[in-house]
Amino acid sequence: EQNTTLVRSLGMAMILQSIAPRRCPLVIRKGFSTFKLPLHNVNTSSFIGKNVHRNSLTHDKLYRSVGVAAFHGSRRNNILPPLPRSLLMTLANDPAPIPAPNPSHGSYHWTFERIISAGLIPLTIAPFTAGSLNPAMDAILCATILIHSHIGFEAVIVDYLPRKRVPNARLFFWWALRAATVGVGIGLYEFETNDVGVTAAI
Repeated sequence: EQNTTLVRSLGMAMILQSIAPRRCPLVIRKGFSTFKLPLHNVNTSSFIGKNVHRNSLTHDKLYRSVGVAAFHGSRRNNILPPLPRSLLMTLANDPAPIPAPNPSHGSYHWTFERIISAGLIPLTIAPFTAGSLNPAMDAILCATILIHSHIGFEAVIVDYLPRKRVPNARLFFWWALRAATVGVGIGLYEFETNDVGVTAAI
């Protein structure tokens, strides 16, 4: 009986010891923040040859900041001249100046462009479908192509070379376009009168 009581006492003691809460060593972990990365305080020589664990957020912020700094490290090249320093040009909410209404630059000009563009379709097809070489039709075709090309290049100059931003370049290209139009017109006239003509050559 004494042995049985002793065994029971030892068994109860072992059970109580197994279910009793154990003291675990307290591990203090310092929170790591990725908001600020003091790169000048990091000793990079200690990380050479070691597999350092980095989470994705730290990796992205670190290398993205380095990439942005490398991108902005080059010198900025200003191709266009600076804008004029007047009060009117520096305000962002000022409306664009509206030109005075003029039919020659408005409805008449738009209607003339549409007539020239639409007239190119039958003038291009007619000489090849009719089978006859008419000098008058050939001359009208050359004049229509020349006017249509001049209007197209003129629109490019008006849209991409503003007078207030690049006045000298706008004036240069404007007169260069006029000179080119006159030169092409003279060349087409010589080709029509002293040669076979555009339709026959094609």
